[in-house]
Amino acid sequence: MLDHLAELSDEGIEAIERLTMRWLFQAVVDFGTDPFTIFSRSPDKVKDVAEDVTRELLDKLGGYSISQRVFGTVDYKKARYIILPDQVVRQALFVDSKAEKTSATGTLQMSQVSMRVRQRRGGMLLDEGGKLPTVSIFDGKEFLTTTMLLHYHYEDAEPNYLLRAITVCSIPNGRLQVRYNPTQDDTIWIVGRNAPTLGEDFRVRVSFARLQGKARWRVQRVRYLDGNAVDATWQG
Repeated sequence: MLDHLAELSDEGIEAIERLTMRWLFQAVVDFGTDPFTIFSRSPDKVKDVAEDVTRELLDKLGGYSISQRVFGTVDYKKARYIILPDQVVRQALFVDSKAEKTSATGTLQMSQVSMRVRQRRGGMLLDEGGKLPTVSIFDGKEFLTTTMLLHYHYEDAEPNYLLRAITVCSIPNGRLQVRYNPTQDDTIWIVGRNAPTLGEDFRVRVSFARLQGKARWRVQRVRYLDGNAVDATWQG
C-alpha cells in the first residue's frame, strides 16, 4: 500500500487515470442501449435524467471499494483501491454528469477539478485554481483525487430526448499541470458559460479535441444508433 502519495510519480498518476478511464468506458458500453431508452422515456429534466443514468450504471459495477465517506460537489463519489502490478493506491473517485446539446466541450465547476485553469478570456490572462486537492485526506488517510466526466450529448425530441452519444472524459489530476495546461496559450480549456459581470461563479469548459491532442485515451465516445445498437471503440 502506498500511503504517502507524494512518492507517486506522474507516470503512476497517468496509469491510474488510464485504468479508471478503461473501467468507466467499459461500464458505459456494458450498459448497452439503456441510456438511450431512459432519455427517450423519462419526463424529468434532462439534467436529472443524466444524473440518474450515471448513478445507475456505476452502482452496477463491482471493484475494490473502501468503506469511507467521500465529500464533493459531483453526482457520484466513491473511495476505492486501485490495484496496480507493483502497488496499491487509495483513490477518491469523483464522476460528474453533464447533459448538453454540444459534443465538443463539457462544462465543469471549479469545485470539480484539481487543476489550475490557465486560459485567455476577453484579452485577460487567467490562472484560476481548482478547488479539489490533488490528494484528498479522509480520516487521516491519503486518497488520490480522480475526476471523470460523463457528458451526454442529446437533442430535444418528442416526447422527451434523443441521446446521441456519451463522451467519457478523464480530467487530469493537478499534479499533471505542466503536461496538460502549462500556460494560458497551451491549454485544454475554453471559456465557460458564466457572466462575471453578474457575479456568477467561475466555470470552465474542457475542450475534448484539445484534451485528445494531449492524450487520445482521455476522451472516449459511445454513440447510440437510434437506440438499436451501441458504437464504441477504444481510442488510444
